[in-house]
Amino acid sequence: MKLYNTLTRKIENFEPQDAERVKVYTCGPTVYSFAHIGNFTCYVYWDLLVRTLKQQGYNVDRILNITDVGHLTSDADDGEDKMEKGAKREGKTVWEVAEMYMNDFLKNFRALNMVEPSKICRATDYVKEDMALVDALDKKGFLYDTTDGLYYDTSKFPTYADFAHLDLEHLKAGARVEFSSEKRNVSDFAVWKWIRDGEDHAMKWEYRGRMGYPGWHIECATIIHEELGEPIDIHCGGIDHIPIHHTNEIAQLEGAYGKQMSKFWLHNNFITIEGQKISKSLGNVYMFDDLAERGYTHMDYKMWVLQGHFQSERNFSFEDLAAAKQRLLNYRNFAALRWQKDATDLSETKTAMMAQLENNLNSAGALAELDKVMSKNVPDEKFVQFLDEIFGLGITESTPDISKELKAKIAERVDAKKAKDFAKADQLRDEIAREGITLLDSADGTIWQYA
Repeated sequence: MKLYNTLTRKIENFEPQDAERVKVYTCGPTVYSFAHIGNFTCYVYWDLLVRTLKQQGYNVDRILNITDVGHLTSDADDGEDKMEKGAKREGKTVWEVAEMYMNDFLKNFRALNMVEPSKICRATDYVKEDMALVDALDKKGFLYDTTDGLYYDTSKFPTYADFAHLDLEHLKAGARVEFSSEKRNVSDFAVWKWIRDGEDHAMKWEYRGRMGYPGWHIECATIIHEELGEPIDIHCGGIDHIPIHHTNEIAQLEGAYGKQMSKFWLHNNFITIEGQKISKSLGNVYMFDDLAERGYTHMDYKMWVLQGHFQSERNFSFEDLAAAKQRLLNYRNFAALRWQKDATDLSETKTAMMAQLENNLNSAGALAELDKVMSKNVPDEKFVQFLDEIFGLGITESTPDISKELKAKIAERVDAKKAKDFAKADQLRDEIAREGITLLDSADGTIWQYA
């Protein structure tokens, strides 16, 4: 399998350290508001990664984190805590907000038929472990104390700029905000924040005799160390995390424990909507409920995502979503042929599809291989199950055989047409259509399809 590794900026052959336990970590959501459809794009691609690895025979140990503490409104160390902001907006406690939005995220995550992670880890469950990591960094001389918090001195980590190819000498405010005049370097960041006199903070823990809370870059390093152990095989996330969040993860974990954090780093690109950045002010923030109101399902959206590549910037439009919905229906009707005709051997197609996916997760190429055989072939149950195992589109479950009663009506209509009783044939066709089944008359006979 070949994957583009952000660490080396090259497509490289992927070989896990242990085939019995491929260690994968996925950066999860900050649960301070409802996740929109764009937020779920990355999880569809990382689900495809897990499914491809499983199809290759690997056992995948995948961790997904939930950020429910410590994430400020900027990626630096300034601004309001996102959880506090969400709590004020909703008139709830931060704990209630975290629970509400986490449950909504997981509801949609599962509605997209994702492979369940080995473990879902909430940041608030690892605060003591965060403190241990801070202690380890402090003992090695990476930290300094300020009135605002304990900061990581990035000049003490010689390879700090390497991962994101940062030019630290010319890094300006805007890329990193200098929140505290006590910061030694513009790239330094807080690993632990102090609550100062006069400040109010709902989520807080006592550490070194003072109240505070973890910096948001620390949780992933902590969870990886505790749950997977470094180095992991693959770390997944969005491209926006490369210059700050993931760079800081590396500095903390590798600085504290002296081991490489991850062998491979995979980063997904973003989607725009109707050619514009997703923004509430533009009114183009769509939730899955918004799609449902227009007649689209989670699987329709998943189909749209899989038609593109995880590294490509994608533009979402409802016209393209309609095309994806139709394509998914075509796949369902292809699968329905297994109830009506003798199957053909599609093992070569499966091999060709896997070759595309093993080439840097080329899902569009894999779907193109499937399209090649749809017009003249009939899948067997095993091939249909493979489609679900690799894409998770629910094709097997959504393509049951029709009832004996409907089959009898179809046969009756065929007889009516032979007898040239077209009025009866049309009546039967309409009755069948009301059951969600359409009929396609061809030289080979009548084929029923899902509507």
